[in-house]
Amino acid sequence: MVAGGFTVDLNKPLVFQVGHLGEAYDEWVHQPIITKESPRFFRNGFIELLTKNTWWMIPMIWLPVVCWFVTSSVNMGLESPALLAATVVAGIGFWTFLEYSIHRFIFHIKTTTYWGNTFHYLIHGCHHKHPMDAYRLVFPPAACAILLVPIWNLIKLAVPPIYAPAFFGGGLLGYVMYDCTHYYIHHGKPLKGVSNKLKRYHMNHHYKVQDKGFGITSTFWDIVFGTLPPKSKSEEKIR
Repeated sequence: MVAGGFTVDLNKPLVFQVGHLGEAYDEWVHQPIITKESPRFFRNGFIELLTKNTWWMIPMIWLPVVCWFVTSSVNMGLESPALLAATVVAGIGFWTFLEYSIHRFIFHIKTTTYWGNTFHYLIHGCHHKHPMDAYRLVFPPAACAILLVPIWNLIKLAVPPIYAPAFFGGGLLGYVMYDCTHYYIHHGKPLKGVSNKLKRYHMNHHYKVQDKGFGITSTFWDIVFGTLPPKSKSEEKIR
C-alpha cells in the first residue's frame, strides 16, 4: 500500500515501516483491512509472540486480583456490604471515564513523526488498520500491569485507605468488563438488545466516523462530552 510516497509492504513486518508514512500515517491507518488474519509486527519470533493475546487471559489473570483488592478493604474494616458494593461500583464508574479518556486523547492522538507513528500503531493504530485481528484486541497483561502501578498510586492519594483497595478492584473489574465486551463486539454476533446496539455503535466508530464514539462499554461519556456520532438518515426517520 502506498501513502505519502512510501510503500507499505503488508507481507513484511509492519511496525518499523509505518513510521515512514509521516503525515500520511493517519489517513493510512484509518483505512481498515477486513481480514481475520494477524499481520506480522516484528521479524523476531519471540517479540512477535509477546504482541499476541487471547481474550480469556484477561479474566483469568485479573479477576483473582480484583478479588484480592476487594477482600483487602474488607480485612481493613470495610464490612458493610452496601458500602463495599458502592465502592466497587464507583470504581467501575471511574474506569468508564478512564476508558473514554484514554481512547479519545491517547489512542486517537494525531502523529506525524517516525517514532510517534510507530508508537501509535503499536498501542491502537494496528486495531484500526486490522480491526478483526483477534490476537491483538485485548491489552497485553504485562503492559497492563505496568500501567496499573501509577493508577493505584493515584487512587491511594485520592481515596481514603479503607476504601482504596475496593475502589481500585472495582476499576480493574471495569477494565475486565471492557476488554471482554470489546472482544465480543468485534467477534460475537449479538442479534438484539444492548450488546447489538453497542456493536453497531462501535462498528460505526471503526468504519464511518472514527473521530466520534469513543465509549466501548457505554455511550455515557460521549453524551456528556458531545462526541456522539451524527445519526444516520434511517435513524432520523425512525425518530
